[in-house]
Amino acid sequence: MSRRQRAGLIALCLLLAAVFIRLDHNIARNKWQRQPQSSEQAKNRDFEKYHDKTFTVINVVDGDTIDIDVPDGRNNHTRIRLWGIDTPETNHPNFGVMYFGPEAADFTKELVLGKSVRIYLDQGNRTRGKYGRLLAYVQLPDKRFLNEVLLTEGYAYADLRFRHSLYHKYSTLQASARSRKKGLWPDVTREQLPQWLQRQRPKLLKYSN
Repeated sequence: MSRRQRAGLIALCLLLAAVFIRLDHNIARNKWQRQPQSSEQAKNRDFEKYHDKTFTVINVVDGDTIDIDVPDGRNNHTRIRLWGIDTPETNHPNFGVMYFGPEAADFTKELVLGKSVRIYLDQGNRTRGKYGRLLAYVQLPDKRFLNEVLLTEGYAYADLRFRHSLYHKYSTLQASARSRKKGLWPDVTREQLPQWLQRQRPKLLKYSN
């Protein structure tokens, strides 16, 4: 074998070695990236990224769901579901437009769309809901909390399905809105309540007509 052939063979071997090393590195890196995060790791990541930080609201989906201007995974925004409340639906595939849904959505838009809000997560609780939405308390520029304003003004129900730090306070705010006939409470019928609320104990269905 000539010197030139030997040099070519050595160069080819080095090239193949470099290719195999790179492939092995990529496989290892992809395997590491695919490792699922534990729920605790995901929760800690959410607290570090969102808790007690300010963002701009870029979209209002309905009364209790908004988008803020920070990427979340593959999405270029983060979708937030307000902790502890449930507003009537506006475009649900099963329920369509519910009583007072458009009013609740318009009220939320007026308060937050295009404005800076501060996000708070619930200490000691989960940070994500059923559909991967961030669960949060949203503080308005005037320091009030959107969750509480919607309850106080009768645009939302206290969501009694899930425990959270302000569970009892929200239940009290709902009772006060009912007694003062705020928002939806004067005219809503049992059939217009969310199905989960219709299934609650009778004392939770006492509303004013």
